[in-house]
Amino acid sequence: DQWKEYVHAGDQNSSSYPGKIDNTELYEDLDSYHLKERLSENEDFVLVPAEAWHKLLSWYDMMDNQPPLERKVDIGCLVYLSCRSLSVCMCVNLSHVYLCLIDAIHQKIRQHFNVSETAESRLWMRSTDTSSERLRNLNMTILDSCLSSGMVKYTHLPFTPLNSGHLLCYVTIWRNSADEDSYRGPPGVCGLTNLGNTCFMNSALQCLSNTPPLTEYFLRNSYLEELNFTNPLGMKGEIAEAYADVIKQMWSGRHYSVVPRVFKTKVGHFASQFLGYQQHDSQELLSFLLDGLHEDLNRVKKKEYIELRDADGRPDQEVAEEAWRNHLRRNDSVIVDTFHGLFKSTLVCPECNKVSVTFDPFCYLSVPLPVSKERVMEVFYVSLDPTAKPTQYRLIVPKAGRVIDLCTSLSQATGVPPNQMAVADVFNHRFYRIYQADESLSCILDRDDIFVYQLSSGCVDQDGEEVVMAIYMRERSHYRDYGSGSNNYGTSLFGHPLLMSVPRAQCTREDLYQLLLKRLSSSEPDRGSSTEEGQSACGSTDTNSQDATDGDQSAGVEPSGKEEEDEDEDEEEEEEAASCAQANKRLPGRRRNTEKQKKALFTIQAVNSNGTTERGMGEVDGGFSFSCDISVANLFFMCMQKYIKHQSMDVPHQQITVQLQECIELFTTVETLEEENPWYCPTCKKHQLATKKLDLWSLPEVLIIHLKRFSYTKYSREKLDTIVEFPLRDLDFSGFLLKKTVNSTEPPCRYDLISVSNHFGGLRDGHYTSYARNKDNGQWYYFDDSKVTYAREEQIVTSAVYLLFYQRQDKIRQPTVPPPVPSSSQPENHISSQTHDGMDGASSCVSMETD
Repeated sequence: DQWKEYVHAGDQNSSSYPGKIDNTELYEDLDSYHLKERLSENEDFVLVPAEAWHKLLSWYDMMDNQPPLERKVDIGCLVYLSCRSLSVCMCVNLSHVYLCLIDAIHQKIRQHFNVSETAESRLWMRSTDTSSERLRNLNMTILDSCLSSGMVKYTHLPFTPLNSGHLLCYVTIWRNSADEDSYRGPPGVCGLTNLGNTCFMNSALQCLSNTPPLTEYFLRNSYLEELNFTNPLGMKGEIAEAYADVIKQMWSGRHYSVVPRVFKTKVGHFASQFLGYQQHDSQELLSFLLDGLHEDLNRVKKKEYIELRDADGRPDQEVAEEAWRNHLRRNDSVIVDTFHGLFKSTLVCPECNKVSVTFDPFCYLSVPLPVSKERVMEVFYVSLDPTAKPTQYRLIVPKAGRVIDLCTSLSQATGVPPNQMAVADVFNHRFYRIYQADESLSCILDRDDIFVYQLSSGCVDQDGEEVVMAIYMRERSHYRDYGSGSNNYGTSLFGHPLLMSVPRAQCTREDLYQLLLKRLSSSEPDRGSSTEEGQSACGSTDTNSQDATDGDQSAGVEPSGKEEEDEDEDEEEEEEAASCAQANKRLPGRRRNTEKQKKALFTIQAVNSNGTTERGMGEVDGGFSFSCDISVANLFFMCMQKYIKHQSMDVPHQQITVQLQECIELFTTVETLEEENPWYCPTCKKHQLATKKLDLWSLPEVLIIHLKRFSYTKYSREKLDTIVEFPLRDLDFSGFLLKKTVNSTEPPCRYDLISVSNHFGGLRDGHYTSYARNKDNGQWYYFDDSKVTYAREEQIVTSAVYLLFYQRQDKIRQPTVPPPVPSSSQPENHISSQTHDGMDGASSCVSMETD
């Protein structure tokens, strides 16, 4: 970017001269020259063709002893032409085509088929078997367009004798790189390219990829015999086939990374919510995928109608077995075999005490997190004491509380009564919102800058003896309008505004000036001994002081005997007073004093709620808005409004930690249905807010636990960053199961962790990654899109954990190969990254968009 600015400026003496090429920031250290992890193209570095590199090197040179970062990729194009009975095969070799434009392939094809310069030809990218999208931008590189095997279709127009219609050929792109051809890595240790905000999909796919029974099912091609093409609830087998293709590539051991573009297209085709490249939830994608795979692989070709029966007092064992049999009569697939369990649902009518018991299948458990009833808030307190600087406090308040609760908590720390506080949201040096005492705290976000102002009295009525005034701080800069010959000045807001309750009887300009002067000059910065006299004047409100510096002040009146410039300023202030006469009618205008007086450090103007001057009097909560306009020359003398931190800020915020067992207990706790979701009582013949209790009856081979980190209520939305501690081994569910073991053939209730999906960020944005244990070697890996690194077990438990995959111990197979030994010479045990991205089919492409 600096180089672009330099060459566009055309000035060789420009300060944007880039200097020598310096890649220091890309290295972990300058001894080994190992690259840092998680470098992003176009953010941390830019790839350029070799010819451009050599030019830059010859022009600017390179830092001593730094090696060039070279990336070699050779790609060839195999163009297969099929037209009626004619088949032609040609090979187009494009060396270093990694950065080659698509137009280069286009021209090679035209040359091979001797297409005239006047004839039209087009390139298309196949999105599905039946639809294509035209490649209109031929100036994109193969890398940027993410082309893959069989995705490019060539159309030659108009009619030719050869085909009596149009020419179609399919372009297959493969890598000639010896590095890729010779790569043989552990199967399953393979990244997934981010196609643009698809990290949610990549995270879910990595977790499923490392679910042994499901992956082995696809690797053995067992799915081919069970594809259900007639299921009206399915996707005609297309989701299953696309998923199988991704799994086979990931477990081939031949790719550093795979591009799941075809899979992404299929998902978007059958689930429109996943169309495009917006951010989504990995659990929602997982839910859709498991349901889609189940219906595509359902062994039941024709589903029969089954009328569900209530328990009606029958034993739980009988009702549960009946429910499971009925479920299998309509749903029988590898997904059911692997992921489906059964829970008991008990509803009790609050009016007639009717008890309804049903047993329902589940594919995953969505467990709530214990929600704290308290909230930590940070506020800035502005005291009436003019010698006190604004102080930042950290307070504990009720999460469902109101603004008065915030004031009460602050009152305990300051000793100021809560009814003498005003709470405001300050944004960009102005009041964004002033809160009423009964407003909910949920409307205040953690990122808001909240200021609490001490008022001189309690409740201020609109017609009472006191008014609340909003004072905005504005920096004044003078300029002369040479057209009219008059002086004008512009203003810009700075610092934080003030809220003050002032007696109506003292709402004169002179009284306000003295009040503001006392507040602003009491804590001026120390300017050193050389300006001690001016410092003393600035800190004093004695209007009789005869100090000749600008730091000496009077009640907003100008001195005499100054230079012509000061006289112009006097005239200017009189003009300003006249132009704002209507706005300042409640404020007696300043009179020109013939005696020698001192120059004012600031002027007072009526402004609106945005801090800009208007002719009308601005109102804020029944009071008025004014500005304190300070000249640039006198700005140094005024308080710069720095704040100090209260000791409560030094107390580290304790992050809440809970056990996974606590979340499961909450899942099985009795709850009352919400008004939006009542239950129809067959006895009362009406909808009731019944009590509901869920209990676990039987568990599947692979248990997925979804931690409900995203909390949505009528009043608030938040992401819970609670740390949930969970065992990596021996998760015992025996205490949660209603179904007790009656014989030795019953499966055990102990589970081991096999994978985790993580979410970093907040409600509006974030990034997904995953941890997974390889089924063949037992090693844990960290998957971050196309990057894969070794992981240690102690790294897995974090506040970002979102989905947990557990496998029952009796089904876990011992590793068949010894775990790899991480190389100590590789930083962070690096395995693969964007510099070694593999192929979708046989193509190589990387998306550099981040989310």
